[in-house]
Amino acid sequence: MDSKVLNQILDIAFQKKVSDLHFEVDNPPFFRGRGQLIRSKLPNLTPKDTEFIATTVLEHNGRKLAHDMKELDASYSLPSGGRFRVSIFKQRGNFGIIMRVIPPHIGTLQELNLPPVLSEIVKAPNGLILVTGPTGNGKSTTLASMIRLLNESQNYNIITIEDPIEFLFTSQKSCIIQREVGIDTEDFNAALKASLRMDPDVIMVGELRDKETIDSCIKAAETGHLVFSTLHTQSAVSTINRLLGSFPPESQEIIRQRLADILVAVVSLRLIKDKTGENIFPVVEIMRSTTTIQSCIREGRLEEIEKHIENGQSMYQMQTLDQHLLQLYKQDIITMEDAKRLSHSMDLERKMMFDN
Repeated sequence: MDSKVLNQILDIAFQKKVSDLHFEVDNPPFFRGRGQLIRSKLPNLTPKDTEFIATTVLEHNGRKLAHDMKELDASYSLPSGGRFRVSIFKQRGNFGIIMRVIPPHIGTLQELNLPPVLSEIVKAPNGLILVTGPTGNGKSTTLASMIRLLNESQNYNIITIEDPIEFLFTSQKSCIIQREVGIDTEDFNAALKASLRMDPDVIMVGELRDKETIDSCIKAAETGHLVFSTLHTQSAVSTINRLLGSFPPESQEIIRQRLADILVAVVSLRLIKDKTGENIFPVVEIMRSTTTIQSCIREGRLEEIEKHIENGQSMYQMQTLDQHLLQLYKQDIITMEDAKRLSHSMDLERKMMFDN
C-alpha cells in the first residue's frame, strides 16, 4: 500500500458516508455503514500495510511511530478535506487502525433531531454539562452542535481540549481556541489548569478520563465557567456514580456536595434506526439539575433520580430513555421491537398502554 491508495480508500469512504474503517492484518479493510460492518473486496492487509498506515497517520501529526507503542489516538486529514479520528493499537504484535469519519458539516440541534430543550441548557451561565453514551453513539457530534450554537449566539471565549481535535470551528460571535493533547499540550489536566489563565467563558474537555481531570472540571465550574465534557456512561444515574466512584470513599460526600452545586445537566445518548433502516435517530435521556435532583445527589438518593426525570417532563422538558423511545414509537419512526431492544425497562409495552 502507498499514500495514493490509502487516500483513495479514505476518499471513497468519506463520499459514501461510511462511519468507520477498520484496517487489520490478514483481513481486507472493513467499512461500517448504517450500523453494519461490511467486508470489502480489497486484498488482505499485511503487517507492512498496517504499519505503513500507522506511520502515515502519525507523520501527518508530526510524530514518529514507536514499535513499543501499545495504543494511541490521532487525527488524519485528506487533501480533499475529509477528516478522520484515528485509533492505532497493537493486536497479536501487529498494528491495527480504526478510523472514524468526522462529518464535514457541524449540524444544528434541529438537523441532528436533538430535543429543543438542549438550546436552553447550553446557555447556562456556568456549571457542568455532560454528554454521555457508549462509543459511536453521537457524543462528539452532539457536543460540537452545542458549541456551534454558542459560537453563533454568544460573545464567549471558548477553549476546547481534545484528543484528538475532531470538528474544526471557525470563530463567529465567539472566539474559539482548539488545543490537541499530545501536540498542543501534554494532557487534559495540564491543559485545564492552563485554560483557567486564558480568560475562558466556556471550556470543553473531550473526555473525563481520570480523577484529576474530573476534579479540575468541577473546580472550573465552581469558579464561574461553563464546562462541557463527555463520559462513556449510559444514563444520568450511572454518570453520577462514575464521577463519585473516581474518588476515594472518604472524599465522596464532599464530591456529592460539589457536584450538586455545579451540575447543570446530563444528556445521555443512544442511536436507533428508523423503520426503513435507512436513517439513524438519537434517543436521548435528559436530566436537568432541579432543587429536587440536587437534594438526591447531596443525600446519596441516586435511585430516586430516574423517577424525578420522568415526572419532570412537562415542567422541565426532562425525559428518560423510555419516554423518548415511546415518543419515537408513537410518531411511527421506530418499531416496538427496536424500542424494547434499547430500553432499560422490561415492560415498555405496558408503559405504552398505561401512557395511552
